[in-house]
Amino acid sequence: MRLNLLFLSIAVAVGLAVAVFGPPHMSNPLLTKDDNVLHIAGIFPIGGKGGWQGGQACQPAARLALEDVNNRTDLLPGFILKLHWNDSECEPGLGASVMYNLLYNKPQKLMLLAGCSTVCTTVAEAAKMWNLVVLCYGASSPALSDRNRFPTLFRTHPSATVHNPTRIKLMEKFGWSRVAILQQAEEVFISTVEDLEARCKEAGIEIVTRQSFLSDPTDAVRNLRRQDARVIVGLFYVVAARRVLCEVYKHKLYGKSYVWFFIGWYEDDWFEQNLEKEKINCTREQMRIAAEGHLTTEALMWNQNNQRTLSGMTSDDFRIRLNEALKKENYDIDNMRYPEGYQEAPLAYDAVWAVALAFNKTMEKLDRVGKSLKNFTYTDKETADDIYSAINSTQFLGVSGHVAFSSQGDRIALTQIEQMIDGKYVLLGYYDTQSDNLTWNNKEKWIGGKVPQDRTIVRTVLRTVSLGLFISMGTVSVVGILWAIALIVFNILHRHRKVIETSHPVCNTIMLVGVCLCLGSVFLLGLDGRFVESESYPAVCQARAWILTLGFTLGYGAMFSKVWRVHRLTTKSKQDGKVKKVEPWKLYWMVGGFLIVDIILMLCWQIIDPLQRSIEIFPLEDPSSTDDDIKIRPELEHCESHHNNVWLGILCGYKGLILIFGLFLAYETRSIKVKQINDSRYVGMAIYNVVVLCLITAPVIMVIASQQDASFAFEALAIIFCCFLSMALVFVPKIAEIIQHPRDKVEAKYNTDAGVSKEDEDRYHSLLAENDELQKLISAKEEKIRILKIKLQERESMKSSGTDGTAPSAAEGMNEPICLGAGGVRNNLIPARTYHGNAAGAQPEPAGLILPDPFTTNSDSAIGPISGYTRSSQSDFEFSESYL
Repeated sequence: MRLNLLFLSIAVAVGLAVAVFGPPHMSNPLLTKDDNVLHIAGIFPIGGKGGWQGGQACQPAARLALEDVNNRTDLLPGFILKLHWNDSECEPGLGASVMYNLLYNKPQKLMLLAGCSTVCTTVAEAAKMWNLVVLCYGASSPALSDRNRFPTLFRTHPSATVHNPTRIKLMEKFGWSRVAILQQAEEVFISTVEDLEARCKEAGIEIVTRQSFLSDPTDAVRNLRRQDARVIVGLFYVVAARRVLCEVYKHKLYGKSYVWFFIGWYEDDWFEQNLEKEKINCTREQMRIAAEGHLTTEALMWNQNNQRTLSGMTSDDFRIRLNEALKKENYDIDNMRYPEGYQEAPLAYDAVWAVALAFNKTMEKLDRVGKSLKNFTYTDKETADDIYSAINSTQFLGVSGHVAFSSQGDRIALTQIEQMIDGKYVLLGYYDTQSDNLTWNNKEKWIGGKVPQDRTIVRTVLRTVSLGLFISMGTVSVVGILWAIALIVFNILHRHRKVIETSHPVCNTIMLVGVCLCLGSVFLLGLDGRFVESESYPAVCQARAWILTLGFTLGYGAMFSKVWRVHRLTTKSKQDGKVKKVEPWKLYWMVGGFLIVDIILMLCWQIIDPLQRSIEIFPLEDPSSTDDDIKIRPELEHCESHHNNVWLGILCGYKGLILIFGLFLAYETRSIKVKQINDSRYVGMAIYNVVVLCLITAPVIMVIASQQDASFAFEALAIIFCCFLSMALVFVPKIAEIIQHPRDKVEAKYNTDAGVSKEDEDRYHSLLAENDELQKLISAKEEKIRILKIKLQERESMKSSGTDGTAPSAAEGMNEPICLGAGGVRNNLIPARTYHGNAAGAQPEPAGLILPDPFTTNSDSAIGPISGYTRSSQSDFEFSESYL
């Protein structure tokens, strides 16, 4: 847009100059001294620092053409051509200035020759104001094909759009359907890219990215790498091309995985020239490495058949003459150091011949009406139209090939394809756009030995649980399930044994069923895409959730109900002092309540927001066993719902409360042993293990969910440990008891916990101390009684000596046993002393103190609570005869 505005402003300025000062050189040319000279103007880009400086070789070629044309007597009879030229440096502003100077300075010019697309755009847009035909020898911009904008323009250089059909043909040949474009911000390349995009869309080729730059291509090349561009079309002048190639080397966008399309009109050694002058930060060797293997497309600019042309030369003859002329310009042609524009030199040579042939036709036509080219002025539109018609119909065989112009003024030409192989361009074939014919020589050579891919091939690999890990965990789970089944059989067979009966075998069976379900869920947790199709995976997700949830509830709920009943028994007994009998249905109803809550939650989850198969995608990885240009995209299956966190939060919160409450109950009842539930201590230990493992496993699994092996192993091991430890703690003591004591009558003697607990021992020592104090008190009371008895006997003796009656003997009074009741001693613990009376007095003889031994007694003789120093008929807590 900025260039268009610039060109428009230049054109307007030139137009204003014409309006103010009038057309230049309005004097009659017949009055000049050079009556037999036809003057043409030339604009050549030579000394610039950017853009296309093709005038370095095209200007000497045009000079050779003038010599050959002027030496022909059958061409322009009586006249010669003379070229007036100047350097535009491929700058549109300078080109407009050069054009103005050439036109407004004598002599008057009949036609303009120009090169460089940006300059030709400016010149051709303004030349119509002078009724001048412009012939461009070096301008490929597709914008110049616009006849409304450039009505008097012709060019011997084919349009850049002639490359696009060739590029599309090559992409189809090699199976490339994904390309990227890197362009310099110049109108010629912008127009070319727009045409290429349209053709790619028609051919179904994806343009993954389009990057442009003004002078520094660093960021644009970096973006190509980020977009994973593999087939890249580059459109830029040769100076920018060297900078691009250096960045290509730095960003490693070369080699077997990349294909670059460059413009074919660069010189053969363009990537090695002027590196120091242009401050390119790459060595020649690095540039050579980066350039290896790239493709070029260019319109044929040299006659390939080596035929005699209109000038009488072959293309080889012209090459020899051009090289000699360039050597005189101090170019090192012998060492293949060609100036810029060497490939386009035949176009400039044939452009001069096209001008001469057009003037020749025009002169013949003007002679028939009595006119001459010497009478042409810048306001003579009729003569200008005759020149336009003549050059539009011009056709001849030139050193650049067959020269002809389309209705848009474009050169019709074949396109050749070359490839850089071992530092040299090798011709691969030709493409005729008109007939859609590709001639291929099969000389292409690719780094790596095969055609590069247009993209990184991404292979999706589903991450699955290691087969060895799955088998090992499954084997352990099968062993656990078989063990649980064996324990169920054992529990049923020995349900009448007191050691099993008092541990509530139905609860034990419920726990074992839950263990089987939990261990069975290990198989479901390991099922993934290796074994299950994606369509069936949601069913596996649902089965996992249901089986693990119900298994946990049955296993943990059965143990929870036991410690809950123990806790309730202790608290109720302390409150009312009555014996509480454990009713089994209360245990079962508690487990049933947990199951009902689980079923309600799971049904709501499954109906409202069911679990589905979701895929976690990981970053691309390099394959470990191939050199192919592929990447691995790992994927991992998960079971998730839309509101997965909400449902997990509800379920885990509910289960977590039960776990924590169970832990609290187990701690509270850690030292309590009751006859009705004889394995409560071991159940409490099992609950400890389950709670700790669950509290550790749940957050860890959330953290390592993306590591399928670690997650499965951790989850499976947690389940296995919980199940095995619970079964071992609850059933191993029972199994050992039954093995060691096959009959019930001796089971009471096997009870490691029924012997003494710390509370029993403290209670026993307390009773001993209390018994000692009571013995001392009884001894003191008995001494007082003895003294009173003696005094009583003495008083009775005194009375009987003073009367005639007979007094009862003291011995007879002492035959009754004396027992302290509620005010003194315990009847069950301290029996009364018995006195055997005699005449001399009575000495008390202790009947002996017998205390029950808590280390040897059974439940029938256990020490009970004391109420009013009398033994109660039955204790409130009957400690287990065989506490396991």
